[in-house]
Amino acid sequence: MKKTLSLISRIHEKGNRFIIEQLNENGIEGLAPSHGDILAFLLYNGKSTMKEIANKIHRTKPTVTILIDKLEKQGFIKREKSGEDSRITYILITEKAKKFKPVFEKISNNLNYMLHQNLSAEETDILEELLGKMLK
Repeated sequence: MKKTLSLISRIHEKGNRFIIEQLNENGIEGLAPSHGDILAFLLYNGKSTMKEIANKIHRTKPTVTILIDKLEKQGFIKREKSGEDSRITYILITEKAKKFKPVFEKISNNLNYMLHQNLSAEETDILEELLGKMLK
């Protein structure tokens, strides 16, 4: 009996627990691992539309809207209407989120270390290639 999906699920759960622990240890409350993709995207790409964010992080627009609403309530992002087209709303990172960028990077590096510490560079490359194939 193959247990690939079970292993992937357990790795995902362990990764999420690790992220939450690291956030709490660094005094960041109220964030969930699901917020990470949005924050990372905005920190490195600047203001974007909901559609751009949804496409880049491979989530539906309604899911992104819910996540953005939570991030906005916590002061990590803000919305800004386009001056050229009132139908367009941009999502921007706030100073509060920028302040935590080094912490987010540290958590990401720690997570990657945890996931790959028992693998060689070659094994990591092979694993990522195989997981990419599975995803397709």
